[in-house]
Amino acid sequence: MLTFVDPRGLVKRAIEPYRNSLDVHKNGGAGITVGLLANGFPDSELFLRKLGSVIQKRLPQIETKIWNKGNPGITVPEQKLRTIVDHCNVVVTAYGH
Repeated sequence: MLTFVDPRGLVKRAIEPYRNSLDVHKNGGAGITVGLLANGFPDSELFLRKLGSVIQKRLPQIETKIWNKGNPGITVPEQKLRTIVDHCNVVVTAYGH
């Protein structure tokens, strides 16, 4: 006999839907800066650079900025984090392998 187990578990609290208050599509992305943060694993920055190119093809007025924390074993240094927050409307993070 084969038994299937659902790995998701039970949700103990009500799910709150995500509401995006930033319309990145408006005016082709004009006035929006997307931060791309690589975590330092090999190819994480390359992946995000390619992602940034795709974003800019779809939204030609959007600006992208890339950072690499350089070491996957540490958190983002406070000064770098402050810079990212101060210069970006939204941030995408990624890791490589």
